[in-house]
Amino acid sequence: MTGMMASNLVTRWSGALWSGALGICAIVAVIRPAHADPRAVVELFTSQGCSSCPPADQIIGDLSKDPSIIALSMPIDYWDYLGWKDTLADSRFSARQRAYSRMRGDREVYTPQVVVNGSTHVIGSDRTGIENAIGKTDRGVGVMSVPVTMSLSGKQINVSVAASKEPAVSHGEVWICSVARSVPIAISRGENRGQQVTYHNVVRNLLKVGDWTGRPESWTVPIENLTRDGVDGAVVYVQDGSREKPGAMLGAAYTSLH
Repeated sequence: MTGMMASNLVTRWSGALWSGALGICAIVAVIRPAHADPRAVVELFTSQGCSSCPPADQIIGDLSKDPSIIALSMPIDYWDYLGWKDTLADSRFSARQRAYSRMRGDREVYTPQVVVNGSTHVIGSDRTGIENAIGKTDRGVGVMSVPVTMSLSGKQINVSVAASKEPAVSHGEVWICSVARSVPIAISRGENRGQQVTYHNVVRNLLKVGDWTGRPESWTVPIENLTRDGVDGAVVYVQDGSREKPGAMLGAAYTSLH
């Protein structure tokens, strides 16, 4: 989705121009700010065809209730040949998981796998390990140090990324993803046959918003570019590196779309 940077998809705006427009929009639209300054982004790579995954899926559900954590489910597709095709899987998530592995310099690609703040991987069913990884990565340079905010205004999402608080942190990519907060799936074949598993904060679409250069920046994203059946929330994250070489999470925010 990196190529979807045309002005009709994502629009950049300056603070001066927007301050005048905001006064008008406030009259006709309800603006709902997102939770600010979470301490961690937790990504679960999971699969409906993996018998070890349901406990990890439940942990993500629990973590999604914590406003200080942005927990995301990213269903992968490389187990589809085992008798059940994952109905939520996206090949982009499989590619993202492999990109993380390359950046770490290992071959650790498995399910359920959690990546915490873009750097440390943990078995997704290991709740204690996830909490320890959050504490460990939180001490990294620049990790979750950049304030990110989102608000709804009419039919668009306003995204703002503040200036860097640390000189060593001066660039990153800004991405927005639409999420479905709760998706129950009845699985009739494969390792989880006969089970109904609920998946939480499932990423349903990804869109690159822009590049952040350490200074305050803002963009607008039409909601229509994110919506699809079941989508009821959005997450914006700023990440060091690139899609092919993802690095540490620098900041993130979540907002409900309803």
